[in-house]
Amino acid sequence: MASHYEAPIRRPLVIGEKSYHDVSVDVARPVEGQANRAWWIVFSISLIAFLWGIGCIIYTISTGIGTWGLNKTVGWAWDITNFVWWVGIGHAGTLISAVLLLFRQKWRMAVNRSAEAMTIFSVIQAGLFPIIHMGRPWLGYWVLPIPNQFGSLWVNFNSPLLWDVFAISTYLSVSMVFWWTGLLPDFAMIRDRAVRPFQKKIYSLLSFGWTGRAKDWQRFEEVSLVLAGLATPLVLSVHTIVSFDFATSVIPGWHTTIFPPYFVAGAIFSGFAMVQTLLIIMRKVCSLEDYITVQHIELMNIVIMITGSIVGCAYITELFIAWYSGVEYEQYAFLNRATGPYAWAYWAMMSCNVFSPQFMWFKKLRTSIMFSFFISIVVNIGMWFERFVIIVTSLHRDYLPSSWTMFSPTFVDIGIFIGTVGFFFTLFLLYARTFPVIAQAEVKTILKSSGERYKRLREAGESLVGTGADSRTSGSVIKPTMSVVGDKETLETTAETPVEKADQTDALLSRLGSFDPATQTADDLKRIKGIGPKMEEALNSIGIFTFDQVSKMTKTEYDLLDSITGSFPGRAERDDWAGQAQQLKN
Repeated sequence: MASHYEAPIRRPLVIGEKSYHDVSVDVARPVEGQANRAWWIVFSISLIAFLWGIGCIIYTISTGIGTWGLNKTVGWAWDITNFVWWVGIGHAGTLISAVLLLFRQKWRMAVNRSAEAMTIFSVIQAGLFPIIHMGRPWLGYWVLPIPNQFGSLWVNFNSPLLWDVFAISTYLSVSMVFWWTGLLPDFAMIRDRAVRPFQKKIYSLLSFGWTGRAKDWQRFEEVSLVLAGLATPLVLSVHTIVSFDFATSVIPGWHTTIFPPYFVAGAIFSGFAMVQTLLIIMRKVCSLEDYITVQHIELMNIVIMITGSIVGCAYITELFIAWYSGVEYEQYAFLNRATGPYAWAYWAMMSCNVFSPQFMWFKKLRTSIMFSFFISIVVNIGMWFERFVIIVTSLHRDYLPSSWTMFSPTFVDIGIFIGTVGFFFTLFLLYARTFPVIAQAEVKTILKSSGERYKRLREAGESLVGTGADSRTSGSVIKPTMSVVGDKETLETTAETPVEKADQTDALLSRLGSFDPATQTADDLKRIKGIGPKMEEALNSIGIFTFDQVSKMTKTEYDLLDSITGSFPGRAERDDWAGQAQQLKN
């Protein structure tokens, strides 16, 4: 019991009467069930945006970069703004996976899988922009230090843009390995629950032969810690290198040493905001409110509040250093941001990134789901404006007033950006339908310490021995009892004898109704997805012959049926036999 102890003052991270089997069923439901109407609506919108973006990219490559709103003065604009924005969003996944793992933070376990997926999908979007900006993306491999058709021509290692190539490729590869390693137990769980042979074969390949042996878990823990150690420096290095794209230049507004920590804090800030947005949507769409709780939302909001304050300090530091430096070009760059033609973008950035997170000091607001969702979107809008302000306002008015100009995006600029947003959500929605969105194996490790059911048992002074058993997956349930021997109380565990199958069958048929062969005709139950010849034979032996009987099943009847048949527990409920039978009956 001591190994599962957690202070009573800590709120549970898994709420409801959840057993280990419940965790498996709840996490597997979005993968095994049918997509609902909301999923199809969002997926359709995302796909349309993605296809529009593809059209704009094809138009750009076939016509030239002149289709963008760039000019001689503003040579970087929306493309690099979107690049830095997407890279920043990808930072939260590594932070949650690696840094919080090393600090043994339990609350990360319900959110890390989606955060890692978000990292990979956002880095893919970021990688598109430098390739498109090359103008000839089919020559993109020139940025790699490999022999090419020009013989001794090698890439310029002094260029920060080349550093981006190595930073992004390293970040993507390590994140992919980290993500996939954590998914192995979850893939194995889906594989073991799979009914269709093709599905079982696919998840068998994805799980790399995971068997759940002690050796598997030992290697899993060792590899996770090693990858966390490798990935932690990436949290700092990747966006530091991205900041060098600007900080190593001599452009007023860019040439500053504060950029590396400033960019890293901003990346974590925007990344956590995007994770917040996705989790609030996923907990509703996939019915995961018991695992992604208000406490998770509140903790995420606290991180957003802290990193937002750090970003605000960086803004103030920039202004102070520009004034203190005495360099009139630096001073004008920042004065132009706040009062020039792009002042609206600057103050939108300040409002979204500095002022809005301060509402999270109030517990009532940071525990509000709708307010948290609103602030997460506001923060990401503000972080996009931050990159836009840094890049465009520093370029559009340089040392020569004769070359001052304004930047206006074209429909192609806007279309490519919307296309990447559509691509991101398309990938994430497909991921949610094929991969478990919560790390069920890791959630189970904290169930006895942080689950509401087990915390209540501990607070009542009851033993946790045998409480992990589930009548749906075990032949008997172990119940702890206390017996007094002399002056001492001793704990005994006794097996609770299951109800006789005959009694269970009578109880099931009393709820579903009996079949009269003289007046009724048996239906072909194999028309229900999930019922094969053997299962139909088992149902017939119980006394279930018609769609009408199956359509009356609820969770109670499903549990009774699982207990009687003893095969594929949870399958009838998962495949919604009652709903299918109702449609077939009508």
